[in-house]
Amino acid sequence: MGAAAPPGAPLPAHIIMAYHDSWRERAGATAADTTLANTPAYVDVLALAFVKPDLSYRGDLDLSGTGLDYRIDGRTLRDAIALLKRRHPATRVLVSVGGGAYRAWEGLDAQAVGRLVRDLGADGVDVDYETDDPGCTRGGDGRIGCRVGPTYIAYLHRLRAVLPRPYVLAVAAVSVGAYGEGSYRDAQPTGGPYIGSMLGLLRDPAARLVDLISIQAYDAGERFDPVAAFNAYRLWWKGPLLVGTEVRLKGGDGPFYSAPGAEGLARTLARDPRGGVMVYPMLEQPYGVAASAAYPDGAMLLRAACAGLGRTGCR
Repeated sequence: MGAAAPPGAPLPAHIIMAYHDSWRERAGATAADTTLANTPAYVDVLALAFVKPDLSYRGDLDLSGTGLDYRIDGRTLRDAIALLKRRHPATRVLVSVGGGAYRAWEGLDAQAVGRLVRDLGADGVDVDYETDDPGCTRGGDGRIGCRVGPTYIAYLHRLRAVLPRPYVLAVAAVSVGAYGEGSYRDAQPTGGPYIGSMLGLLRDPAARLVDLISIQAYDAGERFDPVAAFNAYRLWWKGPLLVGTEVRLKGGDGPFYSAPGAEGLARTLARDPRGGVMVYPMLEQPYGVAASAAYPDGAMLLRAACAGLGRTGCR
């Protein structure tokens, strides 16, 4: 067992991040038997999915109003996180706020989010802010502006205020959010409400509040190129930048990678000193087919990322 990452230690190069799908944790498991506590050492960042922005949480590790769907109680979850950190001290555990199902951001209770993070012994938050209509328009100068930009930035300020560094603040970014301007003005797919929807944050001083960006590089259709999206974000964001891969889900729109394809993607991203891979979701099985190299589950995608990024112990 290595030494724990000291407070404020920088995140490692070539990060591997996974979303821990709370609804698939083993029911009634002890801390030692949870999938969470048995997360592989090469997973650097584990995001607990998902917490409501408008959660109800007063303390005492009562998870019933948080949005997390764990079938273990809060004390067992806290103990599982502590056990994971004893086994792999450098692993960061984040509470992921939002997601597709939880969009009541106007009711964000940042203080309650902070209490939950601290009570669980977690290391910060992942902000997965999703909206059906970001309200993006192109001005006469060609720049894209989005109605939700200032609101999103305000949420980040509020969360950072209650979770100052060394707590980690990560952002889950929409696939085409850095498209629409300059050399990526006509990057595929064109059109749609989300083109350029992250540019307001990326060029705002509030970007300095963020420690990590993971691109939700899926559900964008066959014309979407995750490496091009990475390069578009990299024009604006110089910190840790991850490309998300997704298990084949019902209703998903891809791209979906084979295990060799995911390893090849990771190998490409490893050329960037701060490039990495995110997997969503960690415990999921591919929809409609048995897990295989052609249709990997979450664990197989993580192993492929590990190998492609040149890590060791990819089991």
